[in-house]
Amino acid sequence: MSFDPGLFMKAMSHQAPPYILEHLNLVLIPMGIAILIALPTGIVITRPGYRHLSPRIMAVFNAGQTIPPLAVIAIFFPFLGLGYGPAILALTIYALMPIARNTITGISTVPEDIKEAARGMGMTSWQVLRRVELPLSVPAIMSGIKTSAVLTVSTAVLAALVGGKGMGAIIFAGINFFQPELILAGTIYIGAMAVFIERFIVLMEWLLSPAHLKG
Repeated sequence: MSFDPGLFMKAMSHQAPPYILEHLNLVLIPMGIAILIALPTGIVITRPGYRHLSPRIMAVFNAGQTIPPLAVIAIFFPFLGLGYGPAILALTIYALMPIARNTITGISTVPEDIKEAARGMGMTSWQVLRRVELPLSVPAIMSGIKTSAVLTVSTAVLAALVGGKGMGAIIFAGINFFQPELILAGTIYIGAMAVFIERFIVLMEWLLSPAHLKG
């Protein structure tokens, strides 16, 4: 396949940009749902009365990460049809595990003597969680969110296969019509999105981290 610089510039300036917002929706919506599910679940199963549930819940999340997104789309396609529905579901399932795992790891690695000191100051279990465990777990939790987000940015390309569009529409058009210019343009935009989202999450981590952890 020959490479046409003129077609590449046209793809970068006119053909690919209309799909940016659609691709961001395919990232932000599943990530929002995954955070709302995985973060509270990770917190709950670090509590003494629920720790015994951790292996079973994490086994479910791990299964969601190991099942290819296309397989999830195929399973739910008869019920959800074409478009955003099956793509959002598959991407949400795929994003759960890193967030839950890092939440559990972050909270579990808070030193016991720090928690004991907080209790000695009269804090309740809820106050220890809110004022001590969660702030100290911010770097680990945000690292899990960052991992999920970057994976989702790239995996969202597959949404185009079921009518979910996004930047995958440009990439698959390039594959189908043997136009490497479209493939490269779509890939560049996806890479830029991944970098932007990763930098934004790093900023949020810095803002949410306790002062003594900011360096």
